[in-house]
Amino acid sequence: MCGIFGHYCDVGNVEMETLEKATATLFHRGPDGRRIWISEDRKVGLGHTRLSIIDLEGGNQPLENEDGRVHAVVNGEIYDFERIRGELQAKGHRFKTASDSEILIHLYEEKGLDALQELRGEYAFIIWDSKNERLIAARDRFGVKPLYYSFHQGALFLASEIKALLAAGVPAQWDEESFYISCHFGFTPMQERSLIKGVFQIPPGHVMVATKYQHRIYRYWDFNYPLKEMHNNRLGDEEAIEMFRNYFEEAVKLRLRADVPVGVYLSGGLDSCSILGTVAKFRGSGIKAFTIGFEEALYDESAIAKEMAEFTGAEFSPCYVTQQSLADNFVASIRHCENVIPNPNSVAKFMLSKLVRDSGYKVVLTGEGSDEILAGYSHFRQDLLLYTEDHGSQNSIQDSLKELKRKNFFSLDLSSNEVIDDNAINRRLGYVPSWIKLRITSSNKPKSLLSNQMKAKYSELDAYSTFLDDLDVKNQLHGRHILNQSLYLWSKMLLPNYLLSSLGDRMEMAHSVEGRVPFLDHELVQFATTLPISLKIRNMTEKFILREAAHPVITNTIYERQKHPFVAPSAKKTEEPLFIFFREYISDYLHELPFFDKQKVAELLATIEDVPSQEREETDATIMMLASITALQEQFGLR
Repeated sequence: MCGIFGHYCDVGNVEMETLEKATATLFHRGPDGRRIWISEDRKVGLGHTRLSIIDLEGGNQPLENEDGRVHAVVNGEIYDFERIRGELQAKGHRFKTASDSEILIHLYEEKGLDALQELRGEYAFIIWDSKNERLIAARDRFGVKPLYYSFHQGALFLASEIKALLAAGVPAQWDEESFYISCHFGFTPMQERSLIKGVFQIPPGHVMVATKYQHRIYRYWDFNYPLKEMHNNRLGDEEAIEMFRNYFEEAVKLRLRADVPVGVYLSGGLDSCSILGTVAKFRGSGIKAFTIGFEEALYDESAIAKEMAEFTGAEFSPCYVTQQSLADNFVASIRHCENVIPNPNSVAKFMLSKLVRDSGYKVVLTGEGSDEILAGYSHFRQDLLLYTEDHGSQNSIQDSLKELKRKNFFSLDLSSNEVIDDNAINRRLGYVPSWIKLRITSSNKPKSLLSNQMKAKYSELDAYSTFLDDLDVKNQLHGRHILNQSLYLWSKMLLPNYLLSSLGDRMEMAHSVEGRVPFLDHELVQFATTLPISLKIRNMTEKFILREAAHPVITNTIYERQKHPFVAPSAKKTEEPLFIFFREYISDYLHELPFFDKQKVAELLATIEDVPSQEREETDATIMMLASITALQEQFGLR
């Protein structure tokens, strides 16, 4: 895992000072080494900060091929690289390092952009091909690794994080329209845009090709859920479960490859426990398991996690999070995630990653992605009840919905049963997924606080239609099962823009920790997309196939437990440390707060105790947005 930076300018004025300054901002992503390369014609410069995990002594970057005509910087891990390396050596390629990253330049020599189909892992990279005078930049299939770009003063800049682009001279300006859209979702939902004007993301599963004449972005992978009638229903339960177990175990084994110790993030949930149990199956006892614990019992899963650690013989290492510690670490975590957040759980992950680093670990396996491929969240089950047939009478469906809510009181997506007809999503899809429905209703609070200028400027903008226009609705949604449509939308918005960033890479790499995600091995995902719905949800039990596949390596507590989403306790009382921090921090910078009516914000902070209990969740999320915006403005000097 590393930090990468690229500068491409056809007039040949790439400066070492710019490269050094920008690359230095990524030190936290790679504290083990920093190197710069500039082409002889000064048209291209590449920067790399290294977190050494494989080939500790020899895997330095930027990389180059045998004749020096291809150079690259790579962030992430490419798995199964020894096999690919052997095949390339058999074709005459000569390697200078023993790292996984070096296979990329030789694979590119052999296959061009088709090399992307051979890569298995979590990565972002920049290649300069001097022979063809083109720059190639790509991001892994799911967006585990970030990659931003911007055009400024006739040059193309690319970086792992926005702060490096700002250091290179890209203006620090808010993108007002992006923020307005974010108000409707709780964070930036777009595949390409960010909160910074002129700064874009290469979407997951896409590659950019830039020459002196143009730049184009191509999609090289997507989920490709089958049409309703094409599901692989011929697989029996036992055969499907065994196949899933084999794919999953292979994904875990590949991600244990490292020249440094590998730990596991452990919650009280099925996903991380399945990973720990599988690691223990291969490695035995003694694995280090890192867990978040909260003061509030309703949020705390540490006792269940400890039981799982004892079951596998793992070394249990808890990080106990208090309201005060959330307040103390809030600004630093926002600086690293470069986005607004709706819950302090990102701050808790920031603290957990620090514990990992302080324990001497650089690599952890983590459970993100399972809910996205196997319909883990309760709102997916609600969609199944509301929008599909064969669930009994209307009364029995209502009874099932009530039972679902009773067992999933943390799942706010179940709280809104409002019928929403006049909405672009309903018009274009014929239904509104439960998780989007909640965002539609809960967006009323932050939108009510916007300044009159913002409201007038964007009153005609349809944020939900804009979101759909960012996706291939016709080829990826039409004709698919309702559940798979909902999974696809969630995986395009929440997965890369929040779960894998604000709760994943950005919080881990803040402390130089590499998170590896077995559930997002694309071979496993492609198998999961073919599964019939009944193997994902059965009798309202989520992730049925994983539950059965992992049963031998997890505790009965985990096997029988329903999904418990990872959320941190927000500030419920004005005298609590976290709320005191929010009130004082927002108030201190209120005169500079963009987008919002300052008087309305001041009134909200002064009267928060009077907010009805049923509205507190919306209000707490709005406070988090205000605090996030304040931190971003203050940290980056945004205009």
